[in-house]
Amino acid sequence: MAKTALVAGASGIVGAATAALLVERGWTVHGLARHPAPQPGVQPVAADLQDADTTAAALRDVHPDAVFITTWARQDSEAENIRVNGAMVRNLLDALPRPTAPRHVALVTGLKHYLGPFEAYGKGTLPQTPFREEQGRLDVENFYYAQEDELFAAAARDGFTWSVHRPHTVIGLAVGNAMNMGTTLAVYATLCRETGRAFTFPGSAAQWSGLTDMTDAGQLARHLLWATETDAAHDQAFNVVNGDVFRWQWMWERIASWFGVAAAPFDGVMRPLEQQMADDAALWREIATREGLAEPDLSRLASPWHTDADLGRPIEVVTDMSKSRRLGFPDYQPTDDAFFALFDRLRAARLIP
Repeated sequence: MAKTALVAGASGIVGAATAALLVERGWTVHGLARHPAPQPGVQPVAADLQDADTTAAALRDVHPDAVFITTWARQDSEAENIRVNGAMVRNLLDALPRPTAPRHVALVTGLKHYLGPFEAYGKGTLPQTPFREEQGRLDVENFYYAQEDELFAAAARDGFTWSVHRPHTVIGLAVGNAMNMGTTLAVYATLCRETGRAFTFPGSAAQWSGLTDMTDAGQLARHLLWATETDAAHDQAFNVVNGDVFRWQWMWERIASWFGVAAAPFDGVMRPLEQQMADDAALWREIATREGLAEPDLSRLASPWHTDADLGRPIEVVTDMSKSRRLGFPDYQPTDDAFFALFDRLRAARLIP
């Protein structure tokens, strides 16, 4: 018998990859978004999770075996992030009909669980790396903790199982996403090629020379489904990354080579993309018009503020995934291949020339 899933945030990087995997595996999939985009095999559900009443109305007749929460809404302060994003999880889980059969709810958060929110990102006393799941919460306000608390409360009330998934920076295809390093770097490299500017690493010396890892959206989707279908993974929190480690001084050259641009030598000076790309909106629109691209609005493709936050961290960030491996999760995704596959998809979708 086919199982039914609800993917909240189905139009985002993680949600779209998760919905596509579930369809491929034979699930009936409902994709919730404020403005659902057409997705093969996905039944759209239009709802704003910040509105409890409309969310309840939209989900009245949806009875999922599994729920995947892959969405959040960025606010101007962490206090507002907590208020809004905690309420979104609460509204979603309150809106669903109470389960009459086993149900699993998977929540996607991230490494800000260990690094702290953007207001205090990578500052203060941080856990030792590699980050491991048994490391406790930081003594700072964090909307991830608020989301988890809403999940735990609803699970205790309704009797479903849960899992929390903490990816590193996610590589995947989406338009209009608030945190999209892969597409940001693709757009930046395209602008460098157009203008003859050097492809200049924007971040810190710690990120340039230290080890790091990332998470492909397809890898994360497989991890979400694995935890849903694996009893031993229920009621657990997991890190999830590709399985390789790299240094940006190697990856930066790899990405530059793919786009046929020159990578500038790194001199230890941070040159944020938000500054480098500040005046590029008009140029991108010209390129999009000339090349017949699908999205002329630079702000819907690139999120330089987020890429700067990740690449500007003052510490090495490596993620331990032993917990998943011990429980049998087998998948692996080389990160350079994940970038190259994304760039191919962006080109095929006429999002970059």
